[in-house]
Amino acid sequence: MEHGAAISSEVGQLQTVIIHRPDLELSRITPGNKDELLFDELIWLERAQHEHDAFADIMRNSGTEVLYIADLLEEVLTDQSVADAVIAEHVTADLCGARLSAWVRRFLAELSPMELVRHLIGGVTLDEVGATGGLVAALHGPHDFLLPPLPNMVFMRDSSIWIGNGVVLSPMNRIVRRRETDLLRLVYSLHPRFAGAQIWFGNEPGEHFPASVEGGDVLIVGERGIAIGVSERTSPTGAAALAARLFEEDVVDRVLAVELPKERSTMHLDTVVTMVDRGRFVLYPRIRSHVRALQVTPGSELGLHIEGEIDLVAGLAWAAGLEAADVIEPSMTSIQADREQWNDANNTFAIAPGEIIAYERNVATNEIMEEAGVTVRRMPSSELPRGRGGPRCMTCPVARAPL
Repeated sequence: MEHGAAISSEVGQLQTVIIHRPDLELSRITPGNKDELLFDELIWLERAQHEHDAFADIMRNSGTEVLYIADLLEEVLTDQSVADAVIAEHVTADLCGARLSAWVRRFLAELSPMELVRHLIGGVTLDEVGATGGLVAALHGPHDFLLPPLPNMVFMRDSSIWIGNGVVLSPMNRIVRRRETDLLRLVYSLHPRFAGAQIWFGNEPGEHFPASVEGGDVLIVGERGIAIGVSERTSPTGAAALAARLFEEDVVDRVLAVELPKERSTMHLDTVVTMVDRGRFVLYPRIRSHVRALQVTPGSELGLHIEGEIDLVAGLAWAAGLEAADVIEPSMTSIQADREQWNDANNTFAIAPGEIIAYERNVATNEIMEEAGVTVRRMPSSELPRGRGGPRCMTCPVARAPL
């Protein structure tokens, strides 16, 4: 079956989306490893699952086909030869030693495809494989990871981005997230659902390293234009390489490069701005004076030409091919704005033009958007925001209706 994927905007009626329901991997986060795993807090798994289920229901009720990455991986890994190859790729002697890698491979090979996927994402500990003997085992505690978990897998936006009728596989910035992209590459390469899909960028493991690109920094603002955040997660070289590649493939002809403050609260471009309708954006009110935006078009020098520096909002309109953009900049006190920004108030996810999903906890921003004519579908949000990601972060749109 042909993949039939196409994304030419952030707001066209959502047709198909890939998400990941959090599972074992979130229960692996502890006070001792949370920083290494890129979390600020511990998350109550069962409540996070309840909230994620409500999120999925909102999308289904809008007519969206909701795919789970775990299901897609399970379907691929029913082929034992593929499963064996994936286990060998992910469990190496360099990861956990020659002796222990054999134990871990044996443990994983004996699992059902569903449980194999659960542990490829959720990780494997020493006590789970029951390994004894050898230097590496002697230096590990029973609950130490031989295969690290991927708790950030819930943020499906980052590891791959569909642009036009092809996909970008992200060379992730943090080592602890790079296996996420490998699992997406596996699905896009071998699942019949995506047969024939064009991979624009990141087709090979390790390609472009140390340049990095993450999907939270890529906004598809128009059929021929995108914005790329240059952030703590997307490097200047990564942004340039992606722009050059998309120009070369004639996917887009306008790229707005947005230099963000290198801070946790502005980790990605979509933490400060997202699209809510045709030519309409919601913007963190205090960000405009703290970013620098450059207009990039195809050129002779390494495939890029810098048109010039431009105001962020004017630049978004330019990239979208519009004369002007309509921006909702919520007016609130600095304390209120910072609180809602921290809880991803601006990280909205459009399921149709003028209809978005947002965290219910961001009361002020949601009310302001509704007053501006945006339909806001509120989702429960006591636990999921603790991972520092909003509704857009948790989605990988595969197909939208054209505007």
